Amino acid sequence: MSRYTGSKWKKSRHLSFSVLETNDELKKRAYGPGQHGQDRKRKPSEYGAQLLEKQKLRELYGVNERQFRRLFMIAKKEKTVTGLAFFRILESRLDNLVYRMGFARTRAAGRQLVNHGHITVNGKKVDIASYLCKVGDVIALKETSPLKVVKESFDGKPATPAYVTVDAEKYTGTFSRLPERNELPKDIDEAQIIEYYNRLL
Repeated sequence: MSRYTGSKWKKSRHLSFSVLETNDELKKRAYGPGQHGQDRKRKPSEYGAQLLEKQKLRELYGVNERQFRRLFMIAKKEKTVTGLAFFRILESRLDNLVYRMGFARTRAAGRQLVNHGHITVNGKKVDIASYLCKVGDVIALKETSPLKVVKESFDGKPATPAYVTVDAEKYTGTFSRLPERNELPKDIDEAQIIEYYNRLL
């Protein structure tokens, strides 16, 4: 399944979950899109609830189904609790860290910065958005890429999580440590996602 490239607001309303983490999408119309959006109030089945949680997390990080399942399989092999391990792997993606550090206002914009070759990891250009960073990795904007969009993003004083440190003047950031569960999205029930994949595997 390819990555969804349509309206994030429409996707958020469909899932009743802010995939942009701003909740702006749900303030005006807190119901599904389309003419029957307000009528879809039936409680989902057990499978439907599991699928919904999976879709919420997948859309939040902008990962296609094939990548998502592969990362879940990696998480299952970790010694850490599977749900937390899965979150940590998703947070370790380069496009996500570029967003978390404030280089971009959205993960999609962060992915674009990476894909266009504007980002370095430990001094080396990395143009693979799905690249998994390690604790201690230094992420920076290439010196030859003084992009206006990055400056505007930093000027907006984005809130950065405690597990990254950022030097906005030098356009650099460090992945300081792995995040804890209470620092990650609270509206996701990862146990449902684990049950969803356990049905399939």
